[in-house]
Amino acid sequence: MPVPGLGGREVEQRAKFAVQPHPAETIAVQFQCLESRADVDANSSWEVCVYTDGSKIEDKVGAALSIWVGGVEAKTKKLSLPSYSTVYQAELYALCEAARFAHNSSRSTFGVFSDSRSALETVADSGSAHPLALETRSHIKNSRNQGKIINLYWVKAHAGLQGNERADQLAREAALHSKRKPDYDLCPVSFVKRQIRDQSLREWNGRYVNGEAAATTKVFLPDAIAAYKIVKDLGPKAVLTQVLTGHGGFSEYLYRYKCKGSPSCICDSTTEETLLHVILSCPVYEKNRFDLEQQLGCKLAKESIKEIMADLEKRNGANLLRRVEPREYKRTETEI
Repeated sequence: MPVPGLGGREVEQRAKFAVQPHPAETIAVQFQCLESRADVDANSSWEVCVYTDGSKIEDKVGAALSIWVGGVEAKTKKLSLPSYSTVYQAELYALCEAARFAHNSSRSTFGVFSDSRSALETVADSGSAHPLALETRSHIKNSRNQGKIINLYWVKAHAGLQGNERADQLAREAALHSKRKPDYDLCPVSFVKRQIRDQSLREWNGRYVNGEAAATTKVFLPDAIAAYKIVKDLGPKAVLTQVLTGHGGFSEYLYRYKCKGSPSCICDSTTEETLLHVILSCPVYEKNRFDLEQQLGCKLAKESIKEIMADLEKRNGANLLRRVEPREYKRTETEI
C-alpha cells in the first residue's frame, strides 16, 4: 500500500486474515537455544547447516546465508535491503531465505542457526502475522510435507562459532558493497512513524521560530527540534517550567495579571523584575551570577544562555535553572 510522503514505498503490514493459514493447518515451529560450543557441536549432525545473519552498518542493511555441508562451506548467499530497513527485518528475511533454500533443496535434513532470538521467536509464534514469519512457516510446512526435517537454533553472536562468524561477515559485505536492487524492500512501520514524527517536528519548529509568542523561552531554546531533546532529558518540573517561560513569581508577570501592585524589582523601583533581569543584571544576585560565570568559564549573557542549554555538560554542571527560583507570593487585601 503506497504511503503519501514516503516516495511510493510500500509499508510492511500484518498479513490479512484471508491469506493467513486456517488454525487447523497451523504448524508448530520451535527453536532450541544453544548456549555453549558443545551444544552447537551436538546439534550440527545435519546434512546441511545454514547460518543466517543480518547487519546494519553505516546506515546500510544486508543479510546473508552461509551454507555448510560436511563441515565445509558449500555455498553463500548475500541479500540486499534498503537503508530504511531494520536489523530485525534483515534477520527475519535471512531466516525466510534459509527456509526457502531448504524447501527447494534435494537434501533431507537441515539445521538453521541464527543469533537473533527476536526473529526466531517471531517465526515460532503461530499468532504472529508478520509477512516474513508467515512465509517462513509456509516454507517449513511445505518442507515437512516433502518429508524433510528443519530444526531452528539460536546461537550466541560473536562467540567464535565459525559458521555464525562467516554469516556475520557476509551480511556486513552485503550491507556495505551490494549495488543491486533490494531483495526485500517493504518499509517498516518504525520508519513510517519516524518520518511522521520528523515532519511534525519540522512543522512545529517553523511555527515556533517564526511566531511572536514565547519570547522568553526562545532565549533558552531557540530551536524547537533541539528543545525537544533537551526538555525530554531535563524532565518536566514546576520551577523549571516557570523559569523557561518566565511565567512564575516575577513581579512583571504577577503585575500583568493583577496579582501584584507593581512590576518593579526590589533592586530598583524603576526596573521591571523579569526573569532575564534576575538572571543577567539584578545586583541582588550578583554573587550567584559571578560564581556561575566562574564555573562555566564564560560571561553570562542573553546570547550565551542558549549555548549553555545546548551543552549537556554545562547544562548539568551549571544547574542554571535551579539557581533562579520564582519567589512564592501571596496577594494582600490591598493588592486585590
